[in-house]
Formats: sequence, C-alpha cells, structure tokens
Amino acid sequence: MKILSKEQVYQADKATENAENIPSYNLMERAGGYAFEFMHQRLQGQPVPVKIFCGIGNNGGDGLVIARYFVEHQYPVDVYVVNYSDNRSKDFLLALEELKKVTRKWPQVLKSEDDLPQINREDLVVDCIFGIGINRPAPKWVQQLFVNINQSGAYTVAIDVPSGMGVDVYIKDSEVIKPTIVLSFQTPKLAFFLPQSGKYINNWTVLDIGLDRNFMNSVQTQAQLIDKAEAQQMYKPRTKFSHKGTYGHALLIAGSYGKTGAAVLSCKGALSSGAGLVTAYTTQQGLPILQSSLPEAMVLADRYNGKYLEEIQFDLAPTVIGVGPGLGTEKITQQALKTFLKANKIPLVVDADALNILSENQEFLEFLPKYSVLTPHPKELERLIGTWEDDFEKLKKAEAFSKKYNCVLVLKDAHTITVFDGKYYVNNTGNPGLATGGSGDVLTGIITGLMAQGYDALTAAIFGVYLHGKAADIAINHTAYEGLTASMITEFLGQAYLDLFAQPEQKQ
Repeated sequence: MKILSKEQVYQADKATENAENIPSYNLMERAGGYAFEFMHQRLQGQPVPVKIFCGIGNNGGDGLVIARYFVEHQYPVDVYVVNYSDNRSKDFLLALEELKKVTRKWPQVLKSEDDLPQINREDLVVDCIFGIGINRPAPKWVQQLFVNINQSGAYTVAIDVPSGMGVDVYIKDSEVIKPTIVLSFQTPKLAFFLPQSGKYINNWTVLDIGLDRNFMNSVQTQAQLIDKAEAQQMYKPRTKFSHKGTYGHALLIAGSYGKTGAAVLSCKGALSSGAGLVTAYTTQQGLPILQSSLPEAMVLADRYNGKYLEEIQFDLAPTVIGVGPGLGTEKITQQALKTFLKANKIPLVVDADALNILSENQEFLEFLPKYSVLTPHPKELERLIGTWEDDFEKLKKAEAFSKKYNCVLVLKDAHTITVFDGKYYVNNTGNPGLATGGSGDVLTGIITGLMAQGYDALTAAIFGVYLHGKAADIAINHTAYEGLTASMITEFLGQAYLDLFAQPEQKQ
C-alpha cells in the first residue's frame, strides 16, 4: 500500500476535484460521510453521548460534516469549535452553515482552558482539531484539551490523524491525542509507524474516500506499507524438478564462546526460510554444539582453538554469506573480518557484532559488496550513522548512508523499515513478543536463506522481515508475548509461508 506524503495528499485531493469536476467541499462531505458510517455501523443507534471537537480548518470541517450526520440520525451530540485562530477555511464555513440547517444546538466555541468541557468515560470523543497540516505545537490551552481527552478514558476516534501529531515532522514538546482508533483517509501516514509518533496510536484503519484512481495508481511514493498483498507478489514458488542445489548455499559466519546459540538461530532461520544448503562457520568449541543441535546444517571451524574467530577462511563457494550473530568484537576477530571483507565478492547480510565492528572501523564499509544487506537495531544504527534529533532525521540519515555505500539498510523496530535507493518499505507484521534475544539472529538467517534461493537483496530483506513478523504473529496464538522465543519464530516460519495464500474463513 502506498503511503502518501502530506504534499501528495493535497495533490490527490486536487486531482480528484479536477477529474470529477467537483468543488473541494464535496470531498469534505465524502470524507465526513465515510467516517460517520464507520462509527454508525458500530453504534447501531445506541444513545451514546458524542462529543466532537473541531478545529477551524478542513479537519474541523470534516468534524462538522460528521456532526451533521450524527444529528440527522438522532444521536445525542455536542459539538465544540476549538478556536485557536480567528481564520476559518472556506470549506469549514460551508460545513458550519450546513450543520446549522439541521439543529438549533449550534457548536460551542472554546477559547481558553476555562471553556473546556467535562469529558466522561462513557462519551464517544471524535477528534477533528488538527489534520495533516500541523507543524508546530498547539497553544497550551489546546494541549490541555488533549490531556483532558487522554485522561478521560473515553473511546476516542481521531479523524485522519491524531491532533498534535505531525505527519512529516516531529513536533517536539507537544501533547498528542492518544486515540482508540484513527480513521485515516485513503492511506496511512508514515508517522504512524515511527517510534516517537507511533506510540500514540493503538489502532488505525484506512477509509477509502474515492480519491482519483489514475492519480493513486501513477503517483510514486517514497514510502510503501508491506502487508500480505505485497508479500504475495514477492513469493517465488518452487518447481517440481528442483533439488537442494536449486535453492542455493547459505553460509553463516557466527558464534563465539558463550554465543554459539546465535549461530544456531541464524542457521535455523536460513534452513526454515528454504535455503537448499546451510553451512555454519564458527569456532572450534562451537562445532560440536552446532552439529548436535542442528543436524541439517554443515559446520566449518577456524584452525584455532580460541574463544573467538581468529580467521575467516573456507574452501567452498556459497551463494550468499550472513555474518555477525554472536561473533564478538575482539581485536583478532576484527582483523579476521577485515581480511575477509577485502577479499570477498559474494553477496553479504551483515548483522550484530559485524555491524559493531564496522561502526568501530568505518573504513571497512568501503569493502562491502554492492547491495549488501545491513540489519541494525536502533543502537547499532546509531553507532553506524550517528545520533539523530527525531525519527524523520533518522530516516534521512539512513537514506544517505544507504546511498553512500549502495547497501540495503534494514532498520529493525516495531515496524521495521527497509531503506534503499531513497525508498522506505514499512513492515506491518510482528508484535512485542519479538523483543527477545535471538530474534534478530533469526532474521539474519531468513534474509540470507532467501538470497540463497535467488531473491535479490532488496526483495529478500523486505520479504524476510515480513515473514519473520508473520511467524511471530502466528506464534502468539499459542503463547503470550512474554512466552515467545526466537526458536519459536523458526518453528512457525512454514506457517507464515502458508498464510500468504490462506483464504479467510467464510462466516456462517
């Protein structure tokens, strides 16, 4: 699903008005009508007290349209205009006139903290104060209204975006409404998936308000949401007359004293994702552990008997190499990695301690093969690209890093974002159960296994992240978040593949 920027949303509105030869107010009517129908279908006429808070721009106009529909369907509704400015948009004023035609109970104007109404837990609150145009903190008294709504415990529906949240800029030191659900018009917003702003959102859904299809089909967005429909298009079915050699040879360089489990998990990830052959390259002490715990994998070891890898030399020709899980950052290992990188021409997936070594020795980055996949968690990313002021700056710095080193950058988080060639691919699977040791090692193995099978680096990263999260989503049907372990991700990876083409159960 395309994620439109703020400017592209405005362009889509204008393209729709031109294509349908309609005034902009008609789009406001359409958006407000769809939002009302969403709520009406769930309320079914129950006399729930409705409080609608409207700003004085077009988002507020949407709220006035919604209010009119609530009045016409005889819901008990109170409408408040949050008067943070004396300027009203043209369409807001049109919506206000239409509302006045159906009720004598005109909106109450709020001008200061003294005007703020009581909000009760049993209320339905509809937030239409600010839309996508906000780029600075709201006045303090308006922020107090946000606090009151959040503290009320009322079921809160935010229209398009939660008030106080910037969709393309992080607004520092500002309160944000924490809605129960966001009804986002046409597409979700990138801010929904970033840690600083996404933490305010419990749930969201997209309302298709019929924006011009020609525009929507042709527009090139920087960000794209990856869900089941997108993942289906990436999948490569197996052919009948194939064998283990058809699906490549994945080599995982991983493990050190006390961290051989990381090598086991990454190899399990590669095997469970479908690699034809998997070999682990590890320390001498790790060899018996891997051989006994993972009979499907082959194992090579360096010639030394140390706790850490002291050389990386092997006499085989793998399709792809994953390096880093549990590797350690000892000086001898750093030197071994440098020697290996300088000589290597095979595609790479780089994770964990290999990333930490790269961040300590940034000149090593020049040795990475083209289209290497790097999979940092937030702290590893910070060591690589430096600190950032907010999530939008983080994405820009990650984008610049990806371009500089011509690599695929997988930013692991609640919504992992894969960055390449100026594009952001936002994953929509996974859950808090993945916040457990070893889950990143499994992801390294999955991406490596996919590349072994012939998936290009970008597709392997995007698809691997999706499968990793989907396996965890399926697994938590059998355990709580707290009970999910990294090994379980590999156990449910096959079901994640099956889910790609599973049909929803028919309702009786």
